[in-house]
Amino acid sequence: MKKSQQAKNRAESQALSQSKSQVKSKGKSKGDKPAANEQQTVSPIDGSVYVSRQLAGKERVNACVDRAVQAKLSWQATALDTRKVICQRAIDILLSHKEEIGLELSWMIGRPIRYTGGELHGVAERSEYMISVSDEALTTLTLLEKPGLTRYIKREPLGVVLVIAPWNYPFLTAVNAIIPALLAGNCVILKHSAQTPLCAERFYQAFDEAGLPEGVFQFLHLSHESTTELIGCKEINYVAFTGSVEGGIRVEKAALGRFIGVGLELGGKDPAYVRQDADIEKAVETIIDGAFFNSGQSCCGIERVYVHRSVYDEFVAQSVALTLQYKLGRADDPDATLGPMVRTSAADFVRAQVKEAIAQGAVAHIDESLFEMSQEGTAFLAPQILTQVNHLMRVMTEESFGPVMGIMKVSDDQEALELMNDSPFGLTASIFTKDIETGIALGELIETGTFFLNRCDYLDPALAWTGVKQSGRGCSLSQLGFDYLTRPKSFYIKHD
Repeated sequence: MKKSQQAKNRAESQALSQSKSQVKSKGKSKGDKPAANEQQTVSPIDGSVYVSRQLAGKERVNACVDRAVQAKLSWQATALDTRKVICQRAIDILLSHKEEIGLELSWMIGRPIRYTGGELHGVAERSEYMISVSDEALTTLTLLEKPGLTRYIKREPLGVVLVIAPWNYPFLTAVNAIIPALLAGNCVILKHSAQTPLCAERFYQAFDEAGLPEGVFQFLHLSHESTTELIGCKEINYVAFTGSVEGGIRVEKAALGRFIGVGLELGGKDPAYVRQDADIEKAVETIIDGAFFNSGQSCCGIERVYVHRSVYDEFVAQSVALTLQYKLGRADDPDATLGPMVRTSAADFVRAQVKEAIAQGAVAHIDESLFEMSQEGTAFLAPQILTQVNHLMRVMTEESFGPVMGIMKVSDDQEALELMNDSPFGLTASIFTKDIETGIALGELIETGTFFLNRCDYLDPALAWTGVKQSGRGCSLSQLGFDYLTRPKSFYIKHD
């Protein structure tokens, strides 16, 4: 059974060499329904089935868990220096396939090909930082000596970590947990989104080639039901989940009563505030990119903006002008700067938010007809800027996860703060100002996991990535990220 499981994982990772046309030649095309035990990745580029995979059954899931349990003690005993070398080697292997991976990402999620390769550079940045701080983060804490006593606190791995990763930044979100979990001595099972199965296989391929011992890193393609069952498995010691609030609720319910750690990175409705002394040109450039990159499909993307009344008109005018420079097109078009949303239903959701807001009095500033590929019934959607919005509109309170941004005029800092905090979410928040001292003071009052001054939509691996309210709990990255993937074990030795 062990060899069979390993062979299946390797066979699926080898399937990466299949081209899109080869996958389609297996009989899958637009409109074909998947078999009961199959998952399909429908490309937002043209609606075709880009790749299909068989879902893991109970026998395979059990074999995977057994292999992780059998591997965990030897991996825990492996020197940290060896773990670091293997992790770095795996990242280097991923980077060596940047071009192929970039093309796969474009077809799976619709991000323009000019941008997809950059995700792996972010993977390298985060991984290399976590590798660089792992010695200090995982070191044994030795206490002050007492006569006849030796006391210290070790950080021990949890055991088997289940990583559940989303499609929108499929390598970046997964690596936040995978690399520190492995460095800490845990075994990892990765369940990736059905939209991005090749990412899981790429990780497996890289770690296998890097020399990671058998069973330490594995992946499973699972249904929601099977994922729920796996979370409830007594051998799973921690769950790192990135996804929707609804998905986070399901994860918590599945882990209920097991007393294991659950890390949740969930939704966001991230705000930005532009003060009267801000550099408007730089603020516009930063905020528009933060709102529309990846077609707005980012948990920390900017979705609502509050602008001081004295610079409001200038900010709106420059924002509209910059937005009109985007080129909406197929993700495989090297000239496209904005691709389709991940699926038609996602585009339909954002369209509905925009239409509802307009019906309630909002003003749309972008003529959709200027973006020829933006058509109802497709995943292609033009970016949109709305003004005359308020917090009675869903577009300003519910996560859009798409290329739409609402702008409100405010009179002062206090009004901006109240509006920024008037949200069930709290992942990131940004203020744009030349007054650094005042900006920091305002940041102290914002209910958020990460506060940015003159920046947005970015993860610094040296900082804890965390959220408040419905944006989740726990944290990844930074030295603190290791605290959630290890447990303290105290030693009290009395010398006779």
